Amino acid sequence: MNALNIQKGASSHSAYDLRDPNAQVEERHTLAVLVENEPGVLARVIGLFSGRGYNIDSLTVAEVDHTGHQSRITMVTSGTPAVIEQIKAQLGRIVPVHEVHDLTVEGASVERELGLFKVCGQGDKRVEALRIAEIFRANVVDSTLESFVFELVGTPSKLDAFAELMRPLGLKELARTGVAALARGI
Repeated sequence: MNALNIQKGASSHSAYDLRDPNAQVEERHTLAVLVENEPGVLARVIGLFSGRGYNIDSLTVAEVDHTGHQSRITMVTSGTPAVIEQIKAQLGRIVPVHEVHDLTVEGASVERELGLFKVCGQGDKRVEALRIAEIFRANVVDSTLESFVFELVGTPSKLDAFAELMRPLGLKELARTGVAALARGI
């Protein structure tokens, strides 16, 4: 630790990646994998994680090139730097995988997630839920006399914060899409 209380290599977005690749500190990484859109590819990618005891915190898959039959798998996982490097190397060896990008270390990226929140309540709790939703720029996509369904797009931490504020107001159900991410710039 230096005089400014900044840990060596603390930022994954630093121009100088000074982190020890053999450190035992777990880090969160967002991986983008371009694959052939064919049956069984997702199962093989997921099998790589489950077979080695790795966890997937978020998973989003969609076809991105209809003519080229390619899909993009965006996943968020945690592990030591050595484990993350091992995951990337093993993903690259799977035959239908075209590209593997670690958006966390390749530079700045944009991450977004969609969440739907069902909040049930009456009276002041209903009014407070609407106030909080307005602050977070959440949209009301369904309304009954007993409940609201809010739609919120943002970073995973923004969705987490919204859910925590809605729990005491009657949060009954929550659905999240998982992270979609792209590298910034060219």
